[in-house]
Amino acid sequence: MRTRTVVLAALAAGVLGIVAGLAVNGPGPLLRTEFGQRALQGAMTAVAPPAPDGLQVAVRGEPVPALTLPGLDGSPILIPDHAAGRPLLVNLWASWCGPCIEEMPELERFAVEQGANGVQVIGIALDDQNAVEDFLTRIPVSYPIAIDIPGPRDAGVQLGNPRGVLPYTVLIGSDGRLLKQRIGPFTHGEISGWAKP
Repeated sequence: MRTRTVVLAALAAGVLGIVAGLAVNGPGPLLRTEFGQRALQGAMTAVAPPAPDGLQVAVRGEPVPALTLPGLDGSPILIPDHAAGRPLLVNLWASWCGPCIEEMPELERFAVEQGANGVQVIGIALDDQNAVEDFLTRIPVSYPIAIDIPGPRDAGVQLGNPRGVLPYTVLIGSDGRLLKQRIGPFTHGEISGWAKP
């Protein structure tokens, strides 16, 4: 009985230490790991409301449900078909989201670095089209931007983000399967290593 009490006290102290460390230093280092991202995804999925009836939600390792969203110019953007047999990085963001704005230059750098034959980048703004157009005049990007209305059936939910946390990024393989998910912004140079299929 005494050993069990000591073990439980040690576990409680460890958990409190982790919580205190996250509160003081933020979750940065942990969330930048694949283990941390998987743990966060699992925790968020466990407390998320169930998906609306009939809504297909992407699952890691499985094919992504087909999405058709309007681009800024009104032409349809098809996910995952937009990449035509190449890996696809899809970033969900909004013009009012501070961390989303901070990572936009990094996403643009990565998209330019990849060119026409590498990982293709698409942004999906869960926002008002006028706000997005206004934002992009100040911080332009060369990759396609689609628009969606935030809600329980939006593209983020369908791509595996039931809580709607932004920014949210997924990597879809050339075969249309969901390879990776990421909650939170990328820092400089981080996307290149993360987006290796």
